[in-house]
Amino acid sequence: MNANRRSGILGLVVLLSAAALPLSAQDSFPTRPPAPAPLAPVRFPPFQETVLPGGMTLLVVENHEQPVISLNLSFRAGSVYDPAGKDGTAELTAQLLTKGTPTRTADQISAAIEGVGGSLSASSGDDFLTVSADVLSDHADLAFDLLGDVVRRATFPADELELARTQALSALALALSQPENVADRFFRQDIYGRHPYGRSPEAGSHRAITQDDIKRFAAARIRPAGALLVIAGDVTLARARALALKAFAGWTGAPAIVAAPPAPPVKGATDILLVHRPGSVQGNIQIGNTTFGPTDSGYYAARVATQVLGGGADARLFLILREQKSWTYGSYAGLTRRRGPGYWEATFEGRTEVVDSALAEMLHQIDRMRTEPVPDSEIANTKGFLVGSFPLTIETPQQIASAVATARLLGLGSDYVRLYRERLAAVTPARARAAATRIYHRSALSIVVVGDGEKLYDRLKAIAPVRIVDVDGKPLTPDDLHPKTGAPTLDRAQIVTRADSFQIVIQGTPNGSLASQTMVSGDSIVYQERTVIAGGMVQQGTTVHLNPADLSVTQVDQTGRVQGQPADIHLTYAAGRVKGKSTTPQPGGASQTLDIDTTVTPGTYDDNALSLILPALSLAEGQSLALNVFESGKGVTAVMQVKVSDGGSVTVPAGTFQVFRLDITGGQVPTAFYITKDTPRRIVKIELVGAPFVFELVK
Repeated sequence: MNANRRSGILGLVVLLSAAALPLSAQDSFPTRPPAPAPLAPVRFPPFQETVLPGGMTLLVVENHEQPVISLNLSFRAGSVYDPAGKDGTAELTAQLLTKGTPTRTADQISAAIEGVGGSLSASSGDDFLTVSADVLSDHADLAFDLLGDVVRRATFPADELELARTQALSALALALSQPENVADRFFRQDIYGRHPYGRSPEAGSHRAITQDDIKRFAAARIRPAGALLVIAGDVTLARARALALKAFAGWTGAPAIVAAPPAPPVKGATDILLVHRPGSVQGNIQIGNTTFGPTDSGYYAARVATQVLGGGADARLFLILREQKSWTYGSYAGLTRRRGPGYWEATFEGRTEVVDSALAEMLHQIDRMRTEPVPDSEIANTKGFLVGSFPLTIETPQQIASAVATARLLGLGSDYVRLYRERLAAVTPARARAAATRIYHRSALSIVVVGDGEKLYDRLKAIAPVRIVDVDGKPLTPDDLHPKTGAPTLDRAQIVTRADSFQIVIQGTPNGSLASQTMVSGDSIVYQERTVIAGGMVQQGTTVHLNPADLSVTQVDQTGRVQGQPADIHLTYAAGRVKGKSTTPQPGGASQTLDIDTTVTPGTYDDNALSLILPALSLAEGQSLALNVFESGKGVTAVMQVKVSDGGSVTVPAGTFQVFRLDITGGQVPTAFYITKDTPRRIVKIELVGAPFVFELVK
């Protein structure tokens, strides 16, 4: 602020103070906000359209305010076209499109586009695969050249496929560790059934995809006839057409025809699918049903109604479940459009104790939307937000290209973007209520709840009939919710004298080490670990003694420091009891010390012994078992679930191994152990799912 401006404001304050306006003058101030002004028309530039010789449609939206252009090239090559048993093919194809052509490596493609300050990427959704480029308009020729090269001549290198597969498997493991993602997978499967929208990639399907599968998929689906190329920004139709003709010269072919997908199932009644996730301290709810196709004229009223129900922090679900009840950090509702049948959903996440109450309240609010008039003020506020925020979504060439592409791909008409606000603004309270009555199938809702079934089943069955499955979709009975634990069968031959060394990788960078040693003799088994992370920020040494006769733990000693805080555990196990002391670091810089003297059942293992015990379990693919594990830092016994699957081939610094994957849940952090199939078994990799820590065997 300059001196003159500062002086002017101070002078105004002095004048207002000296005037000392009387109260009667202040009474004349308006007590209500002014009425909203009429909608100003959206200044959306008209688009121009032409069809290229190969059958590709070109749409150009001129916007010369900035010297940039955005290119979106879309094909009907989404996940709905994935081959049976190979879900994830479209996703991997998109990732590999920009990873090499006969004349350019992945690095050369990146260097070319990034060297001019641009970007080139590809992504896959349910219905479409889209390749996008953004660049300064002076470099439009390079963007078109690269775009044409990758969609016509991508080589899908084998090494890039393996890297993409590894990343996809890691992302999948992370997603499956998060209950909201588990709920979404089961919800989509429940509402769509055998329709491809209900499918989700699995670890097995990712591993089954070969380089030839990728090439066949691309050859069948990535073709010019029926493709849509949207160019927005500082370019004319003539220039865009000339560049496109050059980039796609001689390219022909229509995508392969596929059979129409089966229709989503018709539910006969509302019920609850309870996904048992043992040990969860919270529950996730997802409610909804399928709706209509993308061109249905009822979309606008349904959009307003769903925004009222749960579209944001001022919507009913959020205000009631968070602000009034304090049951959650957020509860929302949304309406999704697809090329085929869309759906609506409402979601909640909160502690286990309130899940049934939250579900009952959500159903009550859905009933209110269907049966009670929505107040004019609530409708006005909702429409004001939706209408007022829309222009912010079409400000940049990239946003414009995306909006135009979406409208055309979904068949929404050439005037969709221009008239979108007016159609929302025309929704009345009566129409919003009618839309809610139409799309919220109160007597045929799909309700998915993910959480600890042992604690939730009895509460939920009072609301609606309950089906139970585990996180893999295997049907369970109510009796299955009560885990049966006991001493596991251990193979003594798997425990041998050995020394292993691991590197600890944090966010992709080695930043620590773990050295372990197992010493076996006739009268003792001793397991030792020494861990150092981040140059000594974490230092820990652990020694576990086991009885060689029955492999039970007899003594645990651990000393160390974590960011300066002591970490010490000294326990003895004997005669069905564990005694000793545990000091563990806590958030905020304090430490917690526990005096431990409690009963443990036979077959209970100290958590510090798991790295020795897990390889000795009787392992087989598809096996599930429950272990009693004493958590020494908490002084309590937890039931941990162990699920065994084929881990495929794992490469670590020590080599490549065929492994079992053991997913451990019920502890503080879901953890995946990769254990060799060869005897004697050894751990070659450990992942803390959802955390950036990986342990890899070095030697």
